[in-house]
Amino acid sequence: MNIATLPTLPYYQPTGSECDLFEMALNNGLPLLLKGPTGCGKTRFVEHMAATLGKPLYTVACHDDLSAADLIGRYLLKGGETVWVDGPLTRAVREGGICYLDEVVEARKDVTVVLHPLTDTRRTLMIDRTGEELVAPPEFMLVASYNPGYQNVLKRLKPSTRQRFLSISFDFPDAETEIKVVSRESRLEAGRVAPLVRLAGHIRNLSGMDLEEGVSTRLLIYAATLMAGGMGVNAALEAAVIEPLSDEPDVQQSLRDLISTIYG
Repeated sequence: MNIATLPTLPYYQPTGSECDLFEMALNNGLPLLLKGPTGCGKTRFVEHMAATLGKPLYTVACHDDLSAADLIGRYLLKGGETVWVDGPLTRAVREGGICYLDEVVEARKDVTVVLHPLTDTRRTLMIDRTGEELVAPPEFMLVASYNPGYQNVLKRLKPSTRQRFLSISFDFPDAETEIKVVSRESRLEAGRVAPLVRLAGHIRNLSGMDLEEGVSTRLLIYAATLMAGGMGVNAALEAAVIEPLSDEPDVQQSLRDLISTIYG
């Protein structure tokens, strides 16, 4: 879990009206769901908006073992005494901050039970262990994200939960925007970033290759950062693109061949 108040403004390049929708959702007490592939900018968007609006941000990376108690809080032994310690969701509600649940479908089922009263007109959080019921102030906002491409029968967001949120679909930006983002984040000149973005476009459009997802903007930034630091193109792409995308030798070789066609 990452709990932080962001003092500076993280860079984010809007691609539509998502910033306006986020602010309207906050102002009207509405929860927001971000949908899109890994590394396309969902988390950076939330960080950017929290900093822009001056809101404390509580980010929770959801996983298989994440329980409702991890979000709400629990009794802990401190100095020989048992004391109650708020979880990130409870703190966000008390402080009127933003709680961001990244990849919410990965969490255990009891998490959605806790979220439901916060995502309708009640806007309440029940703390069973203490008997306290918190009413979220107008400043509180719940944001969640997930990757629809990873959904399966066992892990999927139920319609009863999904329809409690406003939703925004995210995707990788167009080439011009992605060049600007990668160049800005890595400090590699745009002319050298352009082939990276072109390579990413080809990988994302590949069919018949054993890849769960195309290369993310995040990985492009990693590759560009290595190149800006003086690493050669092939070594940078090996570490930041080929190895992260696949463990299969045949797939890795196909990616190398594609890189050779782009870079000559």
